[in-house]
Amino acid sequence: MPGYYDMDDILMEDEPISVVFQVGAHGCGLLDPGSETIDIEKGTKMDLPYWLAHQLHLRQAVSISVPASFSQKTRKEIQADAACVDLKGRCPYFYELGCKVAPLVGDKTIGSFLLYAFTDRYKEMLSKSHSASAVPRFSSRLTKEESQLFQAARSSMAAFKKWRTGGSRLEKASILGRKRKRTIPLGPSSP
Repeated sequence: MPGYYDMDDILMEDEPISVVFQVGAHGCGLLDPGSETIDIEKGTKMDLPYWLAHQLHLRQAVSISVPASFSQKTRKEIQADAACVDLKGRCPYFYELGCKVAPLVGDKTIGSFLLYAFTDRYKEMLSKSHSASAVPRFSSRLTKEESQLFQAARSSMAAFKKWRTGGSRLEKASILGRKRKRTIPLGPSSP
């Protein structure tokens, strides 16, 4: 498990996923806050954290629905103007969750949708990372992954500007300071 101790991975796996129970679950009624019984009936729809939904799906106890973050409505909004869509409000771990959910729901289009959304938003992130005026409005819509990239681009640009204005001069390596004696190869002498 690569992200076992990773706090972002733990928070991503706590994202709610809509499921439908394929079997009855005795004594699990506490999972549904609106339930009046202790049991969950077959066909009950509810939201569960991804980690639990995934484990129940592996045991064929639930079927997982495509999350609202990846619905056709969201896809149309992203195709219209990806940079204006507030993905953070829909799912802070949009890309990572999409990669994990895609094989479970059997929707082969989620992968290409994630790629399109990321590439379109990435261009906007890079251009906005160079201007200070757009930072508060734009960064509030970024997912966790995107905001890490955005901050990396901003710090890279700041380091470049500092270097360009002379904040850090290049220095000659000490080995280049020594002068070498040029030796003339001995060979047959010409008359």
